[in-house]
Amino acid sequence: MDYIIEMLGITKEFPGIRANDDITLQLKKGEIHALLGENGAGKSTLMSILFGLYQPDQGKIKVAGQEVKITDPNIATALGIGMVHQHFKLIDDFTVAENIVLGVEPKKGIVLDLETARQKVKEISLKYGLEVDPDAKIADISVGMQQRVEILKMLYRNAEILILDEPTAVLTPQEIRELIKIMQRLISEGKSILLITHKLAEIKAVADRCTVLRKGKYIGTIEVKDTSEEQMAEMMVGREVSFKVDKKPAEPTEVVLMVKDLNVKSNRNLPAVKNLSLEVRRGEIFCLAGIDGNGQMELIEAITGLRKVESGSIHFLGQDITKAPIRQRTMAGIGHIPEDRHKHGLVLDFTLEENMALQTYFMEPLAQKGLIQFGPRRELSDRLIEEFDVRSGMGSETIARSMSGGNQQKAIIAREVNRSPELLIAAQPTRGLDVGAIEYIHERLVEERDKGHAVFLMSLELDEVLNVADRIAVIHSGEIVGTVMASETDENELGLMMAGKRKEEKEDGR
Repeated sequence: MDYIIEMLGITKEFPGIRANDDITLQLKKGEIHALLGENGAGKSTLMSILFGLYQPDQGKIKVAGQEVKITDPNIATALGIGMVHQHFKLIDDFTVAENIVLGVEPKKGIVLDLETARQKVKEISLKYGLEVDPDAKIADISVGMQQRVEILKMLYRNAEILILDEPTAVLTPQEIRELIKIMQRLISEGKSILLITHKLAEIKAVADRCTVLRKGKYIGTIEVKDTSEEQMAEMMVGREVSFKVDKKPAEPTEVVLMVKDLNVKSNRNLPAVKNLSLEVRRGEIFCLAGIDGNGQMELIEAITGLRKVESGSIHFLGQDITKAPIRQRTMAGIGHIPEDRHKHGLVLDFTLEENMALQTYFMEPLAQKGLIQFGPRRELSDRLIEEFDVRSGMGSETIARSMSGGNQQKAIIAREVNRSPELLIAAQPTRGLDVGAIEYIHERLVEERDKGHAVFLMSLELDEVLNVADRIAVIHSGEIVGTVMASETDENELGLMMAGKRKEEKEDGR
């Protein structure tokens, strides 16, 4: 069998953690090979070794049958290996074309020849069906478009082997379908793809074979068409996983959050939320569903105090908090799992212990007479790490930046759920998490609901919306187009509403 890439017996240790333990991965030419595993299973580490970002402690790599030493990404690029990272590496103020040619700029004498660059970018984008505007600034294009730019960057450098690290984590369902088409087109042009993911449905849709890792060890390689999602989940997590959320019907009581006629502007000073009204009650999971970019982020930032309200009002437990400072809202009993975990969820250069205490560091028992109490703070952090299975090399002393995205997410959820707030606002809480962690987070949200708290969930995943929510409001262009009970709707109806079709208002059948 001809393998284009062979990684044989790869072992890699970091302080306190063996990220890869004797792993073998073999990629055939012209296949899409998925690499599946929980958060922190060692997938990204393995691919970073292939791309030259890390050196293995043991093991060898062969490209087209020849053993190679990949000591940095330039060597990987020269060998025809390209990588699209989970967090894109683009320069916001540069155009698409400038980003693509950065580092390998065509020149006329000593001057940058941008016209040639633009032409080549256009040719490649046409060949692979990756339409982009070469003159658009990165800051002005959608996340899905930015990902295309990253793929074009590799194709511009003649990559034959493409590594895609969690490529769908930040995409809408429509963009995911587009990406799957793009991947199939790349394969038909003779490329080979390594796909890091933990979304089982996508593996079924697109991959030929799949290698499963668990806690840094090789579990096995399977033919995707012969394996069910349940079997893959079990290989990945090491136990049976339930895809259905186990919950009894909601028993909502009084209103906790009331938003009335709210208007909020976007970062570009355009109307993002328009005359929006909604109510969230105790004892229910209320879900805001919609396609990304329809005002969800601005609405949640207005409720949590991160964004200014133009007009309208927000009442929490009967108090007007429209203009209240963030800490006042937090202290009153609002918890927030933010959509952007790096910008609003964590201080990346702080330890896990410091991050766990961000909301409560000034309160007893973490502080006395204005002085931090390090013992209680460490106890809190150790307990939450254990309880929420946050995997990190050095426990409470781990620097947040060094953890996998999924474990960063678990740390934020641990901090917010531990406070048991009256209203828990969870914006895409399971984004980038594996099935085992998703199952756990869903259980915790239901648990908060059953304690008589209100849960406000914002999700882009339709199956999550239908599975977890009790009541669903669909937002389109900053307006609520309809509210339905989760038990009385389906993906089809929600999909139409997400595209802007208004729901004929039913009688409030509460």
